[in-house]
Amino acid sequence: MRSTQGEYFPGLDHVRALAAFLVFTWHFSHVNGIAHEEVAVFPLSIFAEGHVGVAIFMALSGYIFAKLLEGRSVRYLPFLWNRVLRLLPLLLIVFVLQGILLSLKGDRIDLYLLSLLKGFVLPTWPNGGWSIAVEMHFYIILPLLLALSARNTHLILLALCLSIPIRSIFWLETGQVQTVAYWTILGGIDQFVLGIYAFKLRKVVTGNHARAAIVGVLLVVFMHYFDATGGFHNDGNYPNPSALWIFYPTLVGAAVAYLICWYDTSFRLPNRGASAFIARIGACSYSIYLLHFFVVSTMARAVDDHVAPLTGFSTVLIWSAVAFLLFLPIPYLSFRYIETPPLRYRMRYSAPVAKGAKRPVSAAARPA
Repeated sequence: MRSTQGEYFPGLDHVRALAAFLVFTWHFSHVNGIAHEEVAVFPLSIFAEGHVGVAIFMALSGYIFAKLLEGRSVRYLPFLWNRVLRLLPLLLIVFVLQGILLSLKGDRIDLYLLSLLKGFVLPTWPNGGWSIAVEMHFYIILPLLLALSARNTHLILLALCLSIPIRSIFWLETGQVQTVAYWTILGGIDQFVLGIYAFKLRKVVTGNHARAAIVGVLLVVFMHYFDATGGFHNDGNYPNPSALWIFYPTLVGAAVAYLICWYDTSFRLPNRGASAFIARIGACSYSIYLLHFFVVSTMARAVDDHVAPLTGFSTVLIWSAVAFLLFLPIPYLSFRYIETPPLRYRMRYSAPVAKGAKRPVSAAARPA
């Protein structure tokens, strides 16, 4: 998707497509009791732990804003207005659809409405909406992060110097930190920040294919270890009390942010052929993410009941890919007729800093 300024980066839509497929596969393989019982084959472990797709989305968000706003002053209120136009229409429709489904089941709508109010702070929004709330929390602190990175690139890592100790204290006090590390800004902030930081260090990342390969292998090895030791659900004993969750957002965020930057800056990707097809999927990733919850359970059960038993994870992955492709027309229509029309009302929220002028530290935080 093109930004307000008109820039378009096909590679970043490729990353969105991958993240969307990871999340789709994650839910396809774990709904209705359909889940792999054995540890996934080594290279496939990252798909078996497809929740990593959420980390990719968060790191990508930080990376994109750093890229779009580099050397530019920001008008904060128009920026927020554009984010509302981008996220709110489909999110509201999902809330309504979920409310209708709950009503048909006889659930209490008043409690559902209360959960929507709580969702501005707590991870209670349905259909993955909780991560949109985390993204909104990121927007609140984005001006501060941009101001820090404009003054000194490394200052932005101060956020990690706060988040990691906070998660450590939470683990010491409660005996687990997974719920905070995964579902809230106290974990997501690491991934947003590392996305920004990766863009700032792009000169040492671009074209370094050997280092990118090492980072990619380390990520897959880590996810295989994570899967083998119980995975996200800790073999049914959720939440996981392991102290690993103190560092999980940082480790995964650093790896995916590095790989996003490498992929975006190291290749000139054409907007045609297979590249364009994957990019179109990525452009629809927001609709894929919010809408797949309505159908992924039914699709997985239909395959398991009528086509092939979803036992080994290799089988799960193959049929997840088939289901994903069959599902794509729905998010495409959503993208075209729900997401895109409001964007005509976007406003320009940034302007180049004059040549030779020192970018004011407060520019990013100054409302228009």
